[in-house]
Amino acid sequence: DQIPKSKWEGKTSADLEGSSAEQVWLLLADFCSLHKWFPILPRVTEWMASLANRLLSLDPVQRCLSYEIIESNLGFKSYVAVMQVVPINGGDGSIGCKIEWSYVCDPIEGWGLNDFRSYLDSSLQLMAEKMTEHTLLCTT
Repeated sequence: DQIPKSKWEGKTSADLEGSSAEQVWLLLADFCSLHKWFPILPRVTEWMASLANRLLSLDPVQRCLSYEIIESNLGFKSYVAVMQVVPINGGDGSIGCKIEWSYVCDPIEGWGLNDFRSYLDSSLQLMAEKMTEHTLLCTT
């Protein structure tokens, strides 16, 4: 019998083929506008409305940002995440990229770990689709 971990940790990623790392970074780095890309699902509309986030770091060279949830009435006690845009296949990022999203948090009241992982994974996939659509529209 294993003792459960006191923290949840995980990582998900999404490929954005045809979107350059620079294009996607410009969208992601606009932290105050992430709501444009983050899918709002009916189940989580109330959840999203009750969150307050704080940007911890923004590194344009590494195309990386970190943030924390500082206020929530929906079970978040401690949540810190890192999002990074990296080139696909180690290239220069001009033919495609991926967003990597990692997190460390206390267990979230009302969520199971697998449900939370699934939610983040599907959210990032939808976010990547929206960003890809946007970058393709802006380059045609």
